[in-house]
Amino acid sequence: MNTLRYAIPSLLLMAMLPAAFAEDHLVMQKDKAFSAKALSIKTGESVTFRNEDEFFHNIFSLSDPAPFDLGAFGKGQTRKLVFDQPGHYEVECAIHPEMRMTVNVSK
Repeated sequence: MNTLRYAIPSLLLMAMLPAAFAEDHLVMQKDKAFSAKALSIKTGESVTFRNEDEFFHNIFSLSDPAPFDLGAFGKGQTRKLVFDQPGHYEVECAIHPEMRMTVNVSK
């Protein structure tokens, strides 16, 4: 019985460790462009998008792994997304269609 008392907290801690050490990648939006054209990350890692332009930007993807739309946000603001599904994401700005990048998420 004592073994079980220690085993459960240990298992919970091990399950939480990957999320605690997941990397956050920063992508700037400046001059109607993303600071990275392509990004390769691992499942569970996040990307923070920071708007450095004087006007609003949007972040969205219609890609199969997990479509998303982070909405519009102004200068100095950020939007963060955790990529918890592996796959290839085509990321765009709905306001400036020329703004495109890819995020490749591996296990």
